Amino acid sequence: MTCENKATSDVRENRLSALRRLTTADEVESTVGLPASAVMLKQISTLDEGCRTVLARCPVAAFGYRDSAGTSRTTFIGGTPGFVRVHSPTRISFSLPGPGDPYGPVSFFFLLPGVGEILRVNGSVAARKGAETTVDIAEAYVHCAQAVLRSRLWQPPAPPEPVAPATPAAEFAGDGPLRRPGVAEFLTAAPFLALSTWDSSGGSDTSPRGDRQEVARILDGRTLVVPDRKGNRRADTLHNLLEDDRLSFAALVPGRTGVLHVRGRGAITDDPALLETMALRGMPPHLALLIDVEHAEVTGSDAVARSRPWTPGAHVGRGTVPDLMALAGEHLAAGSAAAEGGPPAFLLKAVGAIPGLPRLLRLVMNRAYRSGLRKEGYEDVNEDVEPGAGGRRRSFLRRRPADDGGTGAGGAGNGGTENPLREVRIAEVRRETPSAVTLVLEDLVREGSGANPGSFDFRPGQFFTLVADIDGRPVRRAYSASSAPGSARLEVTVKHVEGGRFSTHVHRSLRAGDRLAVRGPSGSFHAGPQSPGAPDTPDATDAPEEIVLVAAGSGVTPMMSMIRARLAVRPGRDRIALLYSSRSADEIIFADELNRLAKDNPDRLSVTHVLTSRDGRLDADGVRRWVTGFSPARDAHYYTCGPGPLMDTVQLVLTGLGVPDELVHQEHYTSGADTQAVAATVPQEMTVEEDGRPVGTVVVEPGQTLLDAGLAAGLPMPYSCTVGNCGDCMVRLRGGEVTQNEPNCLTPRQKADGYVLTCVGCPLSKVTLDIADQ
Repeated sequence: MTCENKATSDVRENRLSALRRLTTADEVESTVGLPASAVMLKQISTLDEGCRTVLARCPVAAFGYRDSAGTSRTTFIGGTPGFVRVHSPTRISFSLPGPGDPYGPVSFFFLLPGVGEILRVNGSVAARKGAETTVDIAEAYVHCAQAVLRSRLWQPPAPPEPVAPATPAAEFAGDGPLRRPGVAEFLTAAPFLALSTWDSSGGSDTSPRGDRQEVARILDGRTLVVPDRKGNRRADTLHNLLEDDRLSFAALVPGRTGVLHVRGRGAITDDPALLETMALRGMPPHLALLIDVEHAEVTGSDAVARSRPWTPGAHVGRGTVPDLMALAGEHLAAGSAAAEGGPPAFLLKAVGAIPGLPRLLRLVMNRAYRSGLRKEGYEDVNEDVEPGAGGRRRSFLRRRPADDGGTGAGGAGNGGTENPLREVRIAEVRRETPSAVTLVLEDLVREGSGANPGSFDFRPGQFFTLVADIDGRPVRRAYSASSAPGSARLEVTVKHVEGGRFSTHVHRSLRAGDRLAVRGPSGSFHAGPQSPGAPDTPDATDAPEEIVLVAAGSGVTPMMSMIRARLAVRPGRDRIALLYSSRSADEIIFADELNRLAKDNPDRLSVTHVLTSRDGRLDADGVRRWVTGFSPARDAHYYTCGPGPLMDTVQLVLTGLGVPDELVHQEHYTSGADTQAVAATVPQEMTVEEDGRPVGTVVVEPGQTLLDAGLAAGLPMPYSCTVGNCGDCMVRLRGGEVTQNEPNCLTPRQKADGYVLTCVGCPLSKVTLDIADQ
């Protein structure tokens, strides 16, 4: 640091240290005031039916915790509605990927996309097993909509455009956590954050903060200021900081799937000069929080990406959840009845049953919100918004153009492809060999939904992508269906791979009743017949009368689907021949069923086993002898699935026998998701074009794929398997640099021509993709 910079830093430090701090509860309460008794009576000690309904519909929540070392952390958890499992009115559990194991008091607030009010829950950690965290509930209550409304949290994100930092560049001089890549840019665009604090008696609090454009403002490389505007006067955060100044927060930018994680120490100030810098129409906040930042980092968030909270389809529908203000009224009635000297419970219930009262309460609260926001200095408050009733809604706040300003986060926000994940439950785990199991899957039908399980429609030989939460993070792998199509149950057979994260999870952890998600079907490796609901494809012609199958190990799984389907519906004139290589007799997958099917259909199915422990590896001479001995028809189709060297050998033999290439089909297994590419550690901008016309721009967060970022922003990204196997997400890279997981299905020629797979690609710079040039 130069002498001049050091002098500037010293002046700034002296100025910050000179700011007046509030250090007693009396000082805080003299400014903020005391909460009305009704505010405190809204608090309940168990999760009632209304709370449980909210949790069942909630896809994402803020979570504040400390680990055993006392490190404060705030993050966002979830990803799909109902991610929290309610075991009883006082106990819940959920997956938390880390970092750090939560310990002691914890706190949440649960967000319903499109709804202003928030459900807040406090408790303590009861158990931790792997990523599964169990919490005992101490209290729950509804938080008003002010923070969400101030931040315009649920509004479609603004188009990206450059934003000048709100603080002069000179203020960023010197080192500090806020100088880390992407942090300052994120802060200048983040209107909303979840702030976690703790008291000295075992309590935790995570509360929402929202403001115009930027909720936390940079004073220097390690200092932030957060305005504390008028609210319900509970002032839990302020009182906690008087007892324990350690805090953490997680900030959001609408349209982005990254989260800024910050931790440090906080103080309360009422310095008039500082408060004046955060005034709205001449109305400063009554207090502000000064945060001495110890750590700041922008990371991608699976919970935010999967919940897609800024797409209109994710907003909760009218009537699907209780109006949270009406729920708060019920809590108030229960609290008043329990309070000493409170009105009788039957009287409160009678008042609550008055027709139209919830609607009237909502109108009253909307008016109160509008009045409160105007008094704080917000302009152009809409008159026709219902922030907690579900359905379509607009923001209370309309900012002037000078206040808007894009964030560089962008995102289409209004369109894009819906995520076709299908929730399933494991009906059975069937052991096939010592190293292979079959998962029997069926639709997850929620109790009381009235839905019936649907069929799994696909072409025999196609694969599905399975998605499981492992250590709190979604992990995806592609597995061929081994069952015939058109059934209400889907079977996929998984062979354990040493060191394989997903296969190890399947073999060691999954049991009947567990939940997964599936996407698909995918892949062009298939042989008819087509199930009734399967989509047509360019080669969706009648299946050939004769098919020749060569498989090794788990490569038999798509073959089994073909065999089962054809024997079930094809006429008796077709023929199937299978050459199947296994390590030993114990490792023959579907051994008993293959023997039975061959015995029951001797004129239609023949099965030849090769055991490498007995016969040696299957070589070109062995394949040639088998094919010529079988004497297949000239128009027979050949299907091979197994290790690459075996498929190369089969291809060489068939070419030598004069079999046309169009009659030979191969399934290449890849494991791109197993070998992670080195991704950028800072957010990168991605522009998506279609035939050269801009479609949208979005920020790809550190560790996030191009596909995940595009889908989360509602961009119409092509895709199918999401694990680098099918090639449906292949696009041309028009500019920038992308790294991809290997191996994947791209050919050397496709890579040389500038094509990338968005599902396994991460940007190393600003990139431009053309989704039409496939």
